[in-house]
Amino acid sequence: MPAIRYAGGALDRAAKLREDDDWLSAAFVSDAALAVLIHNDRNLVTGLVGREDTPRAATVPMAVVRERITNGASWVFLGLDGEAPVFGVELTGGGEDIPEIRDAGEFVDLRRVGALVPADEAATLAYARAMLAWQRRHRYCSVCGSPTESQRAGHVRRCTSPACHAESFPRTDPVVIMLVTRPADDSGPARCLLGRHSRLPRGAYSLLAGFVEPGESLEDAVAREVWEETGIRARDIRYQASQPWPFRYSMMVGFRAVAESDDVVLDGEELEDARWFTAAVVAEFGDWEDDAAGFRRPRKDSIARVLLDHWVEEEMGKA
Repeated sequence: MPAIRYAGGALDRAAKLREDDDWLSAAFVSDAALAVLIHNDRNLVTGLVGREDTPRAATVPMAVVRERITNGASWVFLGLDGEAPVFGVELTGGGEDIPEIRDAGEFVDLRRVGALVPADEAATLAYARAMLAWQRRHRYCSVCGSPTESQRAGHVRRCTSPACHAESFPRTDPVVIMLVTRPADDSGPARCLLGRHSRLPRGAYSLLAGFVEPGESLEDAVAREVWEETGIRARDIRYQASQPWPFRYSMMVGFRAVAESDDVVLDGEELEDARWFTAAVVAEFGDWEDDAAGFRRPRKDSIARVLLDHWVEEEMGKA
């Protein structure tokens, strides 16, 4: 199976160093320290699509943004790139007034370039985006409502109320995503079940997916979501792979499952459409970005695309 985007990052997360205040203080002012920048949930990237260069993750020396950080910008220690400490930094302004940032690249939605930048850099960009989004959304205590402060190099937020001091940790919401299939039989070749939401681009179809609810296993969630959205019972539920998904901060857990019937009954809420497709038909789909295509496959940076393409290759190889 092809590699999963946003996974397999090359940074050494150096978790023990998050609690070493002396080391962090020195790393913070080190000439070797680098910053991965975020602004409005967008990553700083150089060599964008349409230019001659391949898109790359852009970094700037921490010295360039250190003053912004001391004035209240969110930051988090991401880890070590060799010996160089790497920090994620969220700018409240776009940095247009800082020549080093202006010259380094542009702030873009990671989904626009996530499939194009080198895999290890895509993982770093996703890591920074997810951590800083969590920081921004947990500035107040969920227990008492008091302000929280960042601790352990940005990996914990602690309530400032002396009567509370509750700690919050970076969250990851588990989501199951499943390729539901029917095997080849007398009625025809193997088929997969794809659905679409009204919010997707015209003609775009993807795998069924849904959040895991309290009190259920991942396999339970797969069976429930397939039943709720399409009225189909799923069996032979098998784990395939997982993907950190930084929009906002989810973990996509991929499965295959076998449908017990062909009959689709839409729930009328989640899906606009769901239908069966053979591998040969899916192979003719256009890409997500192809506005002229009648049907479009999932985004190239998604685990949905990896699972679907892998199944198509398997089935086409049997022909």
